[in-house]
Amino acid sequence: MASTERTITYYFSFLSLWSYVGSLAFRDLVDRTGVHVLYKPVDLFAVFAAGGGKPVRERPLQRQAYRLVEMQRWRQIRDIPLVLHPKYYPADPSLAHRVLLAALDEGSDVAAYVHAGLKAVWADERDIGNPDTVRRLAEESGLDGGRLLLRAEAQDLREREVDLTREAIGRQVFGAPFYFYRDEPFWGQDRLDLLEAAIRGDGAAITLPDLSAPA
Repeated sequence: MASTERTITYYFSFLSLWSYVGSLAFRDLVDRTGVHVLYKPVDLFAVFAAGGGKPVRERPLQRQAYRLVEMQRWRQIRDIPLVLHPKYYPADPSLAHRVLLAALDEGSDVAAYVHAGLKAVWADERDIGNPDTVRRLAEESGLDGGRLLLRAEAQDLREREVDLTREAIGRQVFGAPFYFYRDEPFWGQDRLDLLEAAIRGDGAAITLPDLSAPA
């Protein structure tokens, strides 16, 4: 049965270009609608692999070229800073993800930190894999970076990070950002208008079919 709670489940990674492009627009949507967000950071490359996708540098050259065109278009549309070839991409976002999970465990408001982590990669050219960078991002977002950095080393958070990726793959997530509202899936920041329409109750909910079931 589909959930009736006014909650968006948000699968993303700090390495996700399109999660960054839609980050501020998503925050505006959340503020307008008053929905609750479940932040679920995932291993983006594992999600790609499970869904048949490829990292950017393994894609055909024509697709890489068109991606750069779209980056420039959306940079203008969203009016955001965006570096086409960021210095520290790809870096390992695992520590930053676990700091996020630790902050969530404490009941902290993590919206600013989530945006800061995305912006760090795609606009500020900061190394999201560097512990000092992660600590500073947390502190700049109003969190206790030092304490969260220590908490992030706990085995339970490492396991939860892996479990979230498995969960996403199990829900047929194949990229980021990926949003679910009352079990209805929305892939990509360019689907935020459709997500908002669903939240406001415009139209019937559409769920992902289970293609693993026998015909």
